Amino acid sequence: MKFEPPLIPATLIRRYKRFLADVRLETGQELTAHIANPGAMTGFKDEGLRVWLQPATNPARKLKYSWILAQTGDGHFTGLDTSLPNKIVGEALHAGQIPSLAQYKTITPEQKYGQNSRIDFLLTQNGHPDTYVEVKSVTLSRQTGLAEFPDSVTARGAKHLEELSEMVRTGKRAVMLYLIQRSDCDRFALAADIDPNYAQAFGQARAAGVEILAYRTNISTTQITVAEPVELFL
Repeated sequence: MKFEPPLIPATLIRRYKRFLADVRLETGQELTAHIANPGAMTGFKDEGLRVWLQPATNPARKLKYSWILAQTGDGHFTGLDTSLPNKIVGEALHAGQIPSLAQYKTITPEQKYGQNSRIDFLLTQNGHPDTYVEVKSVTLSRQTGLAEFPDSVTARGAKHLEELSEMVRTGKRAVMLYLIQRSDCDRFALAADIDPNYAQAFGQARAAGVEILAYRTNISTTQITVAEPVELFL
């Protein structure tokens, strides 16, 4: 997924009120940017962090920039916009870049299912069971090379796991896909200490037959694309 319009660099002053961050452009101008991330954003709230913003294309929008990437001192990137993973995964599905799902030719996003929910992708193909794919953005890392989910308590996430389990019980196929939006991680684990209820729901879903996939990404200031699967530590 290419960034259009292109990103511009800035420096973080502070993040506050959950979806807002004050930043300083290279010109010295200070402004407030929108950040589409309801999580804790652990490790990405310190003043002086290098960030990358995307200008808004809607001239009527109040906040003219969105915070998309964070760049650490060693040059690694993290994608912090949780609205992007579905676009990234959608492109990969259409390109057949996820081998275990490549046989499906009809890929429909945002389909109603479960209890007043929408599945991120419904995959259908003659001769194959309908497949329900839920995507989660992963940005937390507390150990070198290890990505973890979630970074905060997520009752909604546990609900999604329960609904995927129900799809399996009705004869469908269900997949939970964790997209690691970090360039410095090649392993994945659950942060069970952060949300024990989510970890319990995860164990039950896996036992019910929900498939678990975790993929890393290639990240630059011009694009994010799905890379290879990572090792699961579950």
